[in-house]
Amino acid sequence: MSLLFEPITLRGLTLPNRAWLAPMCEYSAEDGMPNDWHLVHLGARAAGGFGLVLTEATAVVPEGRISPQDTGIWNDEQTAAWKRIVDFVHARGAKIGIQLAHAGRKASTFRPWAEEQGSVPFADGGWATVGPSAVPYPGFATPAEMTPEQVADVPEQFAAAARRAREAGFDTVEMHAAHGYLLHQFLSPVANSRTDGYGGSAEARSRLVEETVAAVRSAWPEDLPVLVRLSATDWLEGGLGVDDVAAVAGRLGPLGADLVDVSTGGVAPASIAVGPGYQVPHARRVREVSGLPVSAVGLISEPVQAEQILVEGSADAVMLGREALRDPHWPLRAAHALGEKIGTVPVDAGVGVQPQYSRARWR
Repeated sequence: MSLLFEPITLRGLTLPNRAWLAPMCEYSAEDGMPNDWHLVHLGARAAGGFGLVLTEATAVVPEGRISPQDTGIWNDEQTAAWKRIVDFVHARGAKIGIQLAHAGRKASTFRPWAEEQGSVPFADGGWATVGPSAVPYPGFATPAEMTPEQVADVPEQFAAAARRAREAGFDTVEMHAAHGYLLHQFLSPVANSRTDGYGGSAEARSRLVEETVAAVRSAWPEDLPVLVRLSATDWLEGGLGVDDVAAVAGRLGPLGADLVDVSTGGVAPASIAVGPGYQVPHARRVREVSGLPVSAVGLISEPVQAEQILVEGSADAVMLGREALRDPHWPLRAAHALGEKIGTVPVDAGVGVQPQYSRARWR
C-alpha cells in the first residue's frame, strides 16, 4: 500500500488515509450559520475520498469573523446546523474537524469577490476590531489594543467553542494560529508590540497560544486529537522564521497539541516565491524540531508528489486546498494513479467509491 493511503492514528482517532481537505473560507454564511453550501462543499469532498475534511475558519465569537459571511460556533443554532453536516460526512466514511478561529485585526473585512475591499464600515454591518496592539494590517482599520481582561477571555472562548464542536460530533478541532489571525498576531513581532506578559520576548508572545491550546485540550475529549495550524514563517525581515515557530510547536506538544498543520505567511503582505510544494520544507523542519506529527500544504496537486512528501518524511499527512476545489474526488484519482485497489465505501484501504457512483469506478 502507498503511504498516502495508510491509516494514521492520533490519540484514539484513526483517519482512513493521509489525503486531507484543507480548511478554506467559503464566505457564504449568514449570522455565522453554516448552510446547504457548506453541506455540499464538505460533503462532496468526504464522498470523494478525503480521509479528513476540515471546515473553514469558524469564529469562536461574532467579532472574530474574518467577514460578515464567515461561519461561527458561538450559539446553539450554529451547533445544530454543524451537526447536520457532521452526520453527513460521517455517513460517507470520512472524519471531520472544525477550525476554530478569531481574526483579530483582520476581522470585519469584505469577502474577496466584493466590489469593495478592506474593512467593512459599521453602516454596512462591520464592527470594531481588536488585536494585541493598535497596529493595523495594511489597508484595514486600526484595531483597539486588547485589554488584559480581553486577552484573558480568549482561551475560554476557544474552549467553549470546542465544547460546542463536540456536541455537534466533530472528530477533531484545529486551532487557527496562522495566516495573520489573532493567535498568530500575538506570536509575531510584526503585529505584537505589547510590553506586558504577552509581548516582548518570544516566550511571552507565545503565551496566549500556549494558554489557548491548554484550555482547548482540557475542554476536548482526552481520546480525540487537537490540531494547531501555524504559519512557519512570516516571509518578512524581523518577522517569525521557521525555527522560531518550530520552537513554539515544541512547547505546544506537552500542552496537548497532537499535530501541527504547517502553512506560512499572512501577518502582513510579503513577497513569497510560490511553487509546487513550496511550504513543504517548513513542515519538515517543524516536524524535526518539535517531534510532533505535521501536515504539509501549499500547491500539492499530483499523487506522486503527495506520496513523495510522505515517503521522504517531510510530513505525516498532506492537505489539499485549491486542487480539492478543482477535483472533489482527488483521493480516488490519486489511488488509481498509485495503483491502489478502489472498492466501494467502506473499504479497509481507506478510500472507496460511494455506491451511488460505483459505475464510474476506476478499474
